Amino acid sequence: MSYNANTFDVIIAGAGPAGASAAIRLAGAGAHVLLVEEKKFPRAKLCGEFISPECLTHFKQLEVMESMTAAGGDALTETVFYSRRGHSVKVPSEWFKAGTPALGLSRSEMDQQLLQRARSAGVVVLEETHVSRLLLEKGIVRGIAARNGMSHQEFTALMTIDATGRTRALARHLDPASGGAKQQKPLVAFKAHLSGARLANNTCEMYFYRRGYGGLNSVEGGLSNLCFIVASSDVRQLGSDPEVVLREIVKRNPRAAYTLAEATTQSPWLSVSLESFGRRTLAPAAGLMTVGDAAAFIDPFTGSGMLMALESGQVAAEAIAGNLTQLRRGLAQQETASAYRTQYHQRFDSRLRIAGLLRRAAFVPYLDEAAILLFGTSSRLRRKLARATRQSRAPRARASSV
Repeated sequence: MSYNANTFDVIIAGAGPAGASAAIRLAGAGAHVLLVEEKKFPRAKLCGEFISPECLTHFKQLEVMESMTAAGGDALTETVFYSRRGHSVKVPSEWFKAGTPALGLSRSEMDQQLLQRARSAGVVVLEETHVSRLLLEKGIVRGIAARNGMSHQEFTALMTIDATGRTRALARHLDPASGGAKQQKPLVAFKAHLSGARLANNTCEMYFYRRGYGGLNSVEGGLSNLCFIVASSDVRQLGSDPEVVLREIVKRNPRAAYTLAEATTQSPWLSVSLESFGRRTLAPAAGLMTVGDAAAFIDPFTGSGMLMALESGQVAAEAIAGNLTQLRRGLAQQETASAYRTQYHQRFDSRLRIAGLLRRAAFVPYLDEAAILLFGTSSRLRRKLARATRQSRAPRARASSV
């Protein structure tokens, strides 16, 4: 296959952890990769900024472990869940990877490190570039049309990956039923960096309150990251002011009220409407795959969102790399999509199902109280449930072809 400035093996839209990790792995497998990002990095991003211990294995594989450590994030050795009445239960980080803490690091810093690594791996990176449409040929995605300032260009590829998060900027054009703009969005998420929080050292705190929950953990620079979800109806009643929402809803949780009593915001508030959780379409058309939040949005209180982003990028990269020779011959698009779907289901179906059950409990009045009291009685039960939010399903044995 011959290449020029507008021809690639793989085009990835979105340079968050899912897109960047897929790009780095594909470049390492010999693929010619274009990574397109709408924003200019580094940039703030609405996120819990909790990097679970298993992510560090991915950082080592992607060769960014040293730069992530040098960025000054805080080691998080446990997560403490607080009910609406102040009861608590602890989940040690080492339950997910023995001897390894989680990491509190801003998305601004983490994403910048991954993007720099992608460049050094040979990925062509275009920032401040908006993908305006997909290039389609007989129902097959052949690339993208993009705009950078006044410049318009078309880029072709064997495979295109949508890593644009919950907006699904590419997939929504072919799969409008999942994440369309007209869907009701019953929840709103807010995020800001704070100073002066009374947060215990090396601890992530989770707070449950009426129709929502939030999390707080330290990040680099002596700051804490607060990210919380509330009902959109409550937000409207409070004038859509995040400070008022924080005071009138989040701080109804007694532990949140104590920890945040003297905290002050040190960054602009970010907010986003949330329409749904769970899995979306993984391959909306031949030649197009989704990763990260574009493929599935897992409940933030599980603390596994960043892990799923990195893992899904890995699964997509492995599916494409395993068929790259055939793809360059104009073959194997369906086989590539099938391999991706199979591995994705095996890795994530179980944890998405468990997260869905936990979400229902979190939003039922006082059920969070009962659950925290129950799991507080048994560390074995608590550990089993916590690890279920990370477990993969064992692959089924294939029937003999003889």
